[in-house]
Amino acid sequence: MGDISKDINSRFENNKIKALVNIKYTANWINSLENEFFRTYEISPQQYNILRILRGANKPVKVHVIKDRMIDRAPNTTRLMDKLCEKKLIDRVRCVQDRRVVFIGINLKGLNLLKSIDLISNLNFLDNLSEEEAIDLSRLLDKLR
Repeated sequence: MGDISKDINSRFENNKIKALVNIKYTANWINSLENEFFRTYEISPQQYNILRILRGANKPVKVHVIKDRMIDRAPNTTRLMDKLCEKKLIDRVRCVQDRRVVFIGINLKGLNLLKSIDLISNLNFLDNLSEEEAIDLSRLLDKLR
């Protein structure tokens, strides 16, 4: 089992500071694992998040809906969707009544990519937690926010 004090060779003035550093360190560690995993699929974790949002919507949605649901609310959502369009994983459809409104939907190629990703778990580090510990961790993180 890891220990943040040993991992970064540091001491902390109190446990709250240690917890904060541990959260940041762990978040970066998870980001690195995700980046490495999704690189094999030629998408980013943010693009994966967009694909999952679209799959869950079950129908094309407006761009602002995607932005509101994203985990990482990056200002470059439009650029991320441009790249997904170039890869032919999503489709853009203009609203007939108002051409300024654009709907985004996941297509069959995007759905198939998600299915192949779903078959491979990149979250095996979560096996280190029991269901009860995962519930406690989520509750504590929710409390922190």
